[in-house]
Amino acid sequence: MNAEHEQRLAEAFVALADTLVDDFDILDFLGTLAERAADLLSVSAAGVVLSDQRGGLATTAASSERARVLELVAVQTDDGPCRDCLRTGAVVTSSDLSAERDRWPRFASAAEQHGYRAATAVPMRLRDHVIGALTLLNAEAEGVDDTSTQLGQALADVATISILQQRAVDRTEILSEQLQATLNNNVTVAQARGVLAEHGDISLPEAHSLLRRHARQHGRRLSELAHDVAVGDVHATAVLVASSAPSRQHAEAAQPAVQYDAHPE
Repeated sequence: MNAEHEQRLAEAFVALADTLVDDFDILDFLGTLAERAADLLSVSAAGVVLSDQRGGLATTAASSERARVLELVAVQTDDGPCRDCLRTGAVVTSSDLSAERDRWPRFASAAEQHGYRAATAVPMRLRDHVIGALTLLNAEAEGVDDTSTQLGQALADVATISILQQRAVDRTEILSEQLQATLNNNVTVAQARGVLAEHGDISLPEAHSLLRRHARQHGRRLSELAHDVAVGDVHATAVLVASSAPSRQHAEAAQPAVQYDAHPE
């Protein structure tokens, strides 16, 4: 680890600790967690799922579209390391997902389809309180190394403390209700991504990047802007034109992703 990498890692921890601000946006915050984990650790991608504390689960952020779809598979099929991690509150890992078909039949198959061969899920927890999981994915069947796992856990711990700290500022709602609202907002963001992608004839990852950039440029919460785009109060063209500057995309974004229904019956 060189000095530049250490500096970027320190900046990541600072960013994840800075939640006591008036315009705190949890969806953007979790997106930062996934992106920083993928960028700074020795992994190919990362994804985040949150629990609503009532047994429900939803993918809320990912560093690439392929990782987002894979986490969606895990949520919809109740299968994979992130689900086991949430149930046990412990790190769950596999260095070769092709050997896990008996353990996670649907997740292992989807992981292979999307180019991932190893995974480690670390809990987002404060003591016995588990609110989610950060999943680290590798394209090679060599597992996630111990250093990356430890740093991933540290990032997840800081993010968890920050979320719970921010929620403690406003006690008008219980945590489970706030987390449920987060999951609902995530659906709205997915709808807005679809609107932008269709209108601008662009990929879903690019649409998501433009949506986040537009929200930041105009000082708006990601969920609020997404709602306005989804219902038509903000036309897709306004976002596409205002955020037309090139954005850095993860190399995986160019890979095709199998789409799954975000609302299984």
